[in-house]
Amino acid sequence: MHYVRIPRAYWRARLKMAKAMGLNTISTYVFWNEHEPRPGEYDFSGNNDVAEFIREAQEEGLYVILRPGPYVCAEWEFGAFPSWLLKDHSLLVRSTDPKFLAASRSWLTRLGQELAPLQIANGGPIILIQVENEYRLFATDPAYMQQIHRIFVDAGFTAALLYTADGPEKVLPGLLPAVNFAPGQSRVAFATCKRLRPQGPFFSAEYWDGWFDHWGGAHANRDVQTQVADLDWTLRQGYSINLYMFHGGTSFGWMNGANSNGRNYVPDVTSYDYDSPLDESGRPTAKYFLFRDTIASATGTTPPAVPQIAPPITIPWITLPASSSLWDNLPAPVHSDEPLSMEDLDQSYGYILYRTNLTGPVKGDLVLDQLHDYAQVYLDGKLAGTLDRRLHQNTLPLNITEQNVRLDILVENTGRINFSKALQTDRKGITKQVTLNGTQIAGWNIYPLPMLAPNKLSYSSAACYGPCFYRAAFNVEKAADTFLDTSAFTKGEVWINGHALGRVWNVGPQKTLYLPGPWLKSGENEVIVFDLESAPGRSLQGLDHPVLDAAITK
Repeated sequence: MHYVRIPRAYWRARLKMAKAMGLNTISTYVFWNEHEPRPGEYDFSGNNDVAEFIREAQEEGLYVILRPGPYVCAEWEFGAFPSWLLKDHSLLVRSTDPKFLAASRSWLTRLGQELAPLQIANGGPIILIQVENEYRLFATDPAYMQQIHRIFVDAGFTAALLYTADGPEKVLPGLLPAVNFAPGQSRVAFATCKRLRPQGPFFSAEYWDGWFDHWGGAHANRDVQTQVADLDWTLRQGYSINLYMFHGGTSFGWMNGANSNGRNYVPDVTSYDYDSPLDESGRPTAKYFLFRDTIASATGTTPPAVPQIAPPITIPWITLPASSSLWDNLPAPVHSDEPLSMEDLDQSYGYILYRTNLTGPVKGDLVLDQLHDYAQVYLDGKLAGTLDRRLHQNTLPLNITEQNVRLDILVENTGRINFSKALQTDRKGITKQVTLNGTQIAGWNIYPLPMLAPNKLSYSSAACYGPCFYRAAFNVEKAADTFLDTSAFTKGEVWINGHALGRVWNVGPQKTLYLPGPWLKSGENEVIVFDLESAPGRSLQGLDHPVLDAAITK
């Protein structure tokens, strides 16, 4: 389970749940983009205090497997690389590019100051440390892995604890091997380990007991009986197995990643429930109790009692009377002859607006060369069409009859690619050029819209249509978990008391956002919704259950 996907106030409760299922070790990635949002500026406070998460695990009687990356995948934005690595268009992540290795060294050296003291030899709970992450699924350059390995050792991570999850076939000298596999593959995977490395260790670093969801796709639901059989067999052999995930949690805010095979682009939803034994809100599922019984039987141990957890609450319908138009809240623009990406402008997440004036009349296709990722096109403030990278859309036919027309292209970063070589160039916005009827358009005013503080905008009771922020106050008697029903909205984001909960998209399958109880207050609370296609009269409510498997549309 991942500390950044769990509200800090719930860390200990989730660790207790792990112990009560019979687990003895917790594995966590470390998320570089959360800790170094700008070069040389480090943040280990609040939910980013990974050292405290590890100390709490030890206090609950758990060991820790650390996975610092620097690449982690994890269905996380850009595989947890910070977006500023993409500002230099010549830099290549996950390569021997000296600029990338220098940035990785600085980061891992700083991380070592936080976490090296928590290794087992120093009295801490860290018993294993993964070097990189499934690199053989990306490339096969041994020089790259050798240099990352050296950076780990130089950063203070004990050489004897280092491993890779690339299988037993080709392991760098000095690194332990581990295997990752899906349900039904345990016997074959471990047989290969035993044949190639009979001395061991026999360790599954990721056993995929669930899977992630993407926008416009079905909710994951894997066969649990196969998993129970795998878990029982593996433990009875005396082998080690790490459940990916035991508890998925939530990719709060903008932090969902996306998959790509170089052509298709598939962004993930906000929920990282993952069909895990412990669900998104930290509640045990039927799978949890099956696994608990299996672990107890296979190991001959009796786990602690399962902790009680307060039930979720419902919140009556919340109307949103105050609004603020995006068009009334644009920052100062940056002028450029060519479109610039978010990264070019030191922007990580959110939206970016490209504005120019067109001279008509003109008729033809508007083409956004390498649109990343979702665009709404406006002519004189009126929506002319939508383009979606998921659907391979980058062309919109226009027929402009006026002599002068303002063209606005509002682009959303729906999540940087976290898997495959496509991540190396996944800049956001319009990443090449814009043409109309075959002629390149030049001369743009570009507005970065990271949407960091929507609570500071000026709101009024005036009706708002199109891309708008809506705000409301609501009361709860006692703060507890709930699930915000977002089905009335089309595409946007939600904030509660300043916390970015995540994305809304009516294509499904996710139609609720998990709202942790610690982010609510007894008494008055504030909710803000941004919707690209707002209209007055829409509302929210809090449910006592999630909706993660709603009907899907394109």
